[in-house]
Amino acid sequence: MPFSPAQKSFAAWILIVAVFMGALWLLAPVLAPFVVALVLAYALTPLVDWLDGVGRGRIPRVLAVIAVELLFIVAVLSIVLLMVPILAKEIPLMRDQLPAMMEGVNRAIAPFLKQLGIQVALDGASLKAFALKYFNANVEDAFGSVMASLKLGGSVALAVVGNAVLIPVALFYLLMDWSRFMAQLQLLVPPRLRDWTLGFLGEVDWVLGQYLRGQMLVMLLLAVFYSVGLALFGLDLALPIGVFTGLAVFVPYVGFGLGLVLATLAGLLQFSVSAGVGQAFVMVAVVYGAGQMVESFLLTPRLVGERIGLHPLAVIFALMAFGQMFGFLGVLIALPVSAVLLVAMRRLQARYLASALYRD
Repeated sequence: MPFSPAQKSFAAWILIVAVFMGALWLLAPVLAPFVVALVLAYALTPLVDWLDGVGRGRIPRVLAVIAVELLFIVAVLSIVLLMVPILAKEIPLMRDQLPAMMEGVNRAIAPFLKQLGIQVALDGASLKAFALKYFNANVEDAFGSVMASLKLGGSVALAVVGNAVLIPVALFYLLMDWSRFMAQLQLLVPPRLRDWTLGFLGEVDWVLGQYLRGQMLVMLLLAVFYSVGLALFGLDLALPIGVFTGLAVFVPYVGFGLGLVLATLAGLLQFSVSAGVGQAFVMVAVVYGAGQMVESFLLTPRLVGERIGLHPLAVIFALMAFGQMFGFLGVLIALPVSAVLLVAMRRLQARYLASALYRD
């Protein structure tokens, strides 16, 4: 039985996708820096095009590319340089406060357990000695492991440095020639399928662009909100934890949960001596409860919009599934592939609803 043109086209697309996924699986370690540069180029190209348009041809595009790339690098370095010194200063203080915190926890839970009929004798001095010994031992072991890795795992360190150099270089060339690359890809599509393919990719670009731009604005606003909220309660680590929580909400629920745990731990360590552990829980409940409400009911609906259709659970599943299959590279491609699948399912649903099969 001969196959129809539609069946042949469908089989060809299935074969192309299979070959593409197999190549990703085999070349994942090599492709990772190029995919990072590709994702960044997709996100930064509109800004380069805008600067190029403002110059109206009087300014070479290369200057716009260099300006945007330098701005991005400075932004990344600023976040790192903002968090590292604060953490380096506060971690020793947290270590010194840990025994006092455990003493406070001991005083708080012992009467409660006694009311329940549970007789537990917690020796505060033993707890402090154990905590300090364990903390110091782990710090020394961790430092030794890092030094051993630097000495014995030179290839890994070299790979990290190589990627740090390769990604900006690849990003530069992608930003310079983005339009030409897209035009060459369009030429690979058969003429009879070009209109449909361009329309499909245009819809994918709209969905993905709206999601990324809206989510970046949500992240920025939440970073400011959590930093200010934690600072109002007097948390010393308000700035790094607030910035981390705001940036980590890009992964729905998971990023919020990590920020919540970090804020709770920092609050317990800081407030257990002066104000008691209750202030830490009040701080977390107020700031993170309000932050979740602001994100869920105000920022995400207005800035991202339900009309895009990328549900947070779908994003979580895509990140976990592609990460499991392809590692770090899978996390990078999870969102673009999800946007493609979303548009494809929308079109299949529209075709099914318009078909005679549905009407019958």
